[in-house]
Amino acid sequence: MQESKKIAKLNFTEIDPHVESLLKSIVVGKQVLQLQKKTPVFSQGDPADDIYFIRSGSVKVTVVSAQGREAILAMLGPRDFFGEGCLVGQSLRISTATTTESSALFRVQKRAMLQALNAEPRLSEKFVASLIVRNLDMEEDICNQLFNHSENLLARVLLKLSRFGQHDFLPDAKLSQLSHETLADLVGTTPSRILHLLSKFRRLGLIHGNGEIMVRTEMLADMVLRVGDARPR
Repeated sequence: MQESKKIAKLNFTEIDPHVESLLKSIVVGKQVLQLQKKTPVFSQGDPADDIYFIRSGSVKVTVVSAQGREAILAMLGPRDFFGEGCLVGQSLRISTATTTESSALFRVQKRAMLQALNAEPRLSEKFVASLIVRNLDMEEDICNQLFNHSENLLARVLLKLSRFGQHDFLPDAKLSQLSHETLADLVGTTPSRILHLLSKFRRLGLIHGNGEIMVRTEMLADMVLRVGDARPR
């Protein structure tokens, strides 16, 4: 019982599971996409005409600077929206979205989404709530980048990728194969440092598996909480 209470203190936010059922009410201007791994959904500079909702799978959102340097903005999973900038006047995509595993998406035309938001208050409420949730997650990520060391950051990244906190009980979670470079971008360190930390996590029994990473979520969450409790106030 005590362990469950400790894990519950990790506030990974959750998107309302009923959003998908509300989106199904959109008949005109919506398309279901079945995409394979590493398929571009849209690219930086493309016209911004649609908004997307992830039914299953995962999507990586990246941006490339004028100097050619790529940065990962977000790793998104089921029940996440992306591409919503088109709803507020964004004419061109400022980022690139690519699937990181086989994924099913709703693609909703800008006009159809705006009409649905105006006509269905429940959808509007849940959509706004989902954007607030993602904004809070981004703020938390920035704070962690500023104040946590790379070991704790990697632990939090693995928990977020495993969708920890969105399941009643999930002792182990399998992650799609991610490169050391991708994890390094998410943590803000080097691929060699990630390789060292993953090896350490395996020795500690926090993760296991070769290729695909099996995350022992309860043990990893407990480590994150211990580090947070030990941090000077």
